[in-house]
Amino acid sequence: MEDNWINVISFQKMYLAEIAKEVLEDNGIKAVIMNKQDASYKFGDIEIYVQLDDLEVAKDLIKDIE
Repeated sequence: MEDNWINVISFQKMYLAEIAKEVLEDNGIKAVIMNKQDASYKFGDIEIYVQLDDLEVAKDLIKDIE
């Protein structure tokens, strides 16, 4: 990824990451999901990246997703 992308939040469940990405995109923020979970054992994180300029707005939009 380019240097201007930053991790905004991490999840353990893919459906939560998909919801967060959808919320961000519905509000005009480009978002990318990076699944860093082990395929067999499901440990690790699913991270969402946004552009650095959108970080604060993105955090505010998805702060209540659990």
